[in-house]
Amino acid sequence: MGERANSLGAAEQRVIKAIAGLDAGTNRDHFLAEAREAVWAYFVQRELIGFRRHTDVIRDLGIPPEVLNGLGAMPHKTK
Repeated sequence: MGERANSLGAAEQRVIKAIAGLDAGTNRDHFLAEAREAVWAYFVQRELIGFRRHTDVIRDLGIPPEVLNGLGAMPHKTK
């Protein structure tokens, strides 16, 4: 169980870092994509452990609606 807790803590730190980058205001599109990916991975990891509700962490971590609205969406890549 300790490995799961450590892994979940690391995923949470990635979310915090990505949201901080988003708040910095530079290269917003990049950090928005990074934040969405980090939050999605964090939510998946929480669900694998058994946490089904995310409302508390959304509030506690200050995850903005624009991040939540794009969860799971993949940017279109040009060839």
